[in-house]
Amino acid sequence: MNMHKPVELESYDKQWPEAFQRIRGKLLALLPQALAIDHVGSTAIPAIAAKPLIDIDIVLPSLEHIEDATRVLLSKNYEPRGNRHDDEMWAFLSRDLVPAARVYLCPIGNRTHKNRLAFRDYLTAHPEAAADYAALKLRLAAEFRMDGNRYTAEKREFVDTIVTRALRGDV
Repeated sequence: MNMHKPVELESYDKQWPEAFQRIRGKLLALLPQALAIDHVGSTAIPAIAAKPLIDIDIVLPSLEHIEDATRVLLSKNYEPRGNRHDDEMWAFLSRDLVPAARVYLCPIGNRTHKNRLAFRDYLTAHPEAAADYAALKLRLAAEFRMDGNRYTAEKREFVDTIVTRALRGDV
């Protein structure tokens, strides 16, 4: 039995990019070694319904920097969520922020980070694809309301298709 919180999507909030910038500033002060701090996920794509959770990738110079960055995030009440995507990408959740933020630490050159940027940028540039993704998310959120893992898994084929298009340079 899944004991997850329900999958609840909200309409796009124009405050999400501002919230990202505010959180980014705090993270940059905490982790000056970061090479990039990127807004990823649905809150980074205009007009897409999303969980009210700002997803942020922090790119560090190498794997050796992950341990120190982890200590810093833990000291600021970020909850560790493990190595995600089997791709040297460590997740942390901060419920202290409004909206909440999920932060991922990864080394430069990380494949998942590259794919997430490609997905975000493709959907931003292709509103029809973004609308298709939004419709899929809403349908899956209704169907798998109490199963966040299944909700995420069922989006995989769409996401992979868009990433492939983006990396190929399809228009």
